[in-house]
Amino acid sequence: MMTASQGQTGARILVIGAAGNTGRHIVSRLTELGVPVRAATRQGTPTGHPLAEAVRFDWARTDGHDAALEGVDRLYLIAPAVDADPASLMLPFIERARARGVRRAVLLSAAVVAEGTPGIGMVHQALRERMPEWTVLQPSWFMQNFVNPSHHLGAAILRDGRMVTATGQGRVGFVDAQDIAEVAVRALTDARAHDTAHVITGPQALAYDDIADILTRVSGRRVRHQAVNPEEAQRFMESSGMPAPYARFLAQLEDAIRQGVEDRVTDTVSRVTGREPRTFEAFARAHALTA
Repeated sequence: MMTASQGQTGARILVIGAAGNTGRHIVSRLTELGVPVRAATRQGTPTGHPLAEAVRFDWARTDGHDAALEGVDRLYLIAPAVDADPASLMLPFIERARARGVRRAVLLSAAVVAEGTPGIGMVHQALRERMPEWTVLQPSWFMQNFVNPSHHLGAAILRDGRMVTATGQGRVGFVDAQDIAEVAVRALTDARAHDTAHVITGPQALAYDDIADILTRVSGRRVRHQAVNPEEAQRFMESSGMPAPYARFLAQLEDAIRQGVEDRVTDTVSRVTGREPRTFEAFARAHALTA
């Protein structure tokens, strides 16, 4: 796939969640390519990139949505944080964006969420049916979850070297958020719209026990994985401050991992971007060097 420059597309891209795991990399890469970006965060914090205009954006504050969409041709969409049913906020926004001339949208979903299922799956379906040009990113679980102190697993690992999940010995093709962002940039800028859903994984399917072993080896600090049932996993998440409905939703996803639904590896990163995805060990070593 060939990347279209700003001069070719005439587009301004609105990146929602511009300070997040994928959004900040997307903003950085788009500005490197010379594409003007409107970087949307709840605080409207300046990005430091000369081509990135900061804008306040809150899914629940619809009075600011038209300003965020002004002059925008393409969108990067992520769901509201810790919301188990984001469709009620996202679907009206998509209609508003379409009415204001947005032609291409790229949605961050998840590998385990099928099109049309309640929540983000309904947003997936809406993009395919209503947007002239669309891509849905369906990544596996983020490698960043294990090192981000704002994530319940990352916080627990930092606090006492322990992560608690209902995943059992189920394996996951953990993926670096930066690799997801590279796929997103291609979906946003390629001359031809992708018009598909991309299932995105890293190069290996690993169990949480494997993750604990790698973190122990790289950090020199013992990390262990405690396998529990979904109810115990939900209580563990709630103890971190997570709302009960979202904790219940994540615990169900962890139980699905235990049953093998995430045990797969795809070639999406290499096929779309032309480079190989990062391994978890390489990710862990890079984090250890910059921590």
